[in-house]
Amino acid sequence: MSILFARRVAAALSLAVLLTPAAHAGDVTFQIKNSHPNAMRVELYSQDRDYVWPGDGKDFYLDDGETKQLPISCNDGEKICYGAWVDGDEETYWGVGPNNKETCEDCCYTCSGGQTEEIDLEE
Repeated sequence: MSILFARRVAAALSLAVLLTPAAHAGDVTFQIKNSHPNAMRVELYSQDRDYVWPGDGKDFYLDDGETKQLPISCNDGEKICYGAWVDGDEETYWGVGPNNKETCEDCCYTCSGGQTEEIDLEE
């Protein structure tokens, strides 16, 4: 009977490990304000792995004058950069731009919980 008990304990522990959230997961909220006179689109790009938020070919939409909170789940310590561009005009961009193609000085944040300061994107 002790072998059966040991198997049940092992199965229960295995299930517990599978259902426990990853120890390295974190959350951060990007606060982005669109101070440009046109609507814009925003994506958040991991610099440490091939991942983009919101993903699945979608992006965040900010109307002119709108401020949005963009909460994401990321790996603790992961470097995340924003890319924004005028809706319909990918040549007018902020941060790393559309598809993470550009470089930037101050558009990246480390996933460590909490939220960013308000990121004001203006003309």
